[in-house]
Amino acid sequence: MKVTIKEVAERANVSKSTVSQFLNERFEYMSDDTKKKIEMAIEELDYQPNQLARSLKQKRTNVIGIVASTIRSRFTIEIVRAVEDVCQKKGIQVLICNTDDNPEKEKYCVDSMISRQVDGLIVFPTRHNIELYQNIVSRNYPLVLIDRLIKEINASTVVLDNLLASKKAVDLLVENGHKKIGILSFPVQNNSISNRVDRIKGYRNALRSHGISVNKNFIKSGPLDKISGMIQSLLNGKDKPTAVIASNDMILEKLLVYVKENGISIPDELSVIGIDDVSFASFYQPSITTIAQPAYDMGKECAKLLFDQIEYNNGNLTSNNICNIKFEPILLERESVSDLLGELK
Repeated sequence: MKVTIKEVAERANVSKSTVSQFLNERFEYMSDDTKKKIEMAIEELDYQPNQLARSLKQKRTNVIGIVASTIRSRFTIEIVRAVEDVCQKKGIQVLICNTDDNPEKEKYCVDSMISRQVDGLIVFPTRHNIELYQNIVSRNYPLVLIDRLIKEINASTVVLDNLLASKKAVDLLVENGHKKIGILSFPVQNNSISNRVDRIKGYRNALRSHGISVNKNFIKSGPLDKISGMIQSLLNGKDKPTAVIASNDMILEKLLVYVKENGISIPDELSVIGIDDVSFASFYQPSITTIAQPAYDMGKECAKLLFDQIEYNNGNLTSNNICNIKFEPILLERESVSDLLGELK
């Protein structure tokens, strides 16, 4: 026979409303002793809350959605894992939709999630659905953007300081005597995603700060299926770089495959730095220097911002509730950068 909330209240020697407050995580006026008694009563009686009844009462589904740009990236996987870990503790389910950075798929995923009445959305947005998100924000629908900053959308955003990420990579290479530094990126155009634009911009700015002119031939950008050809073009020219920055984990994998297949020695013939800390970077031979994103912490922050909005959503969201949080990249120096200055000594 199913245990009732009344039985839990009697076992804990508290009122039904106090148990209800506990189940809905309203602990403001609840002592630690009372919480402990209710926890023990729930465990002893093996009480299972009626999630459907709770969600109807709260006008929630206890489900959130993540609209991911790609599920092939370790960075995305870490974000999703962090959000799910936070949600699991709160008894909330997570739906995930992959867009492959396709604006039409992105709109379909967002519309589909909302039609399923998820309580809020975490989105890796393109720049092609600005009006869609502006409409969502205008309806006070809980929304957090991750990895990409879109100034036209007044929503909470969690990003890496991508300008600094490229600067850290360039600075390290220059400190080791490199002046011919290339960079590989996904497509960078007028409507490009902010992280790509900022990483190229940070690269350019950092070179100039060291008095090094920007060689346009050392900047290669294109879709993933064209990356191998771009690497070949970059490394087979008469004037080729001594070092290459791979601007994300997927590009780094392509670069390392190309280097291995063509017998190029790292770091003796080519120094390499990746932005994103892929799982194999520390044990690849030689180990790869990376600029890491604190992806798990970024995912936890996304979940926190979203839940703050969901809790607040009975009122109106204002600019005071909008947070733009920028995480600092972390330089993990390993063995893939040669010291050209030392070679000259």
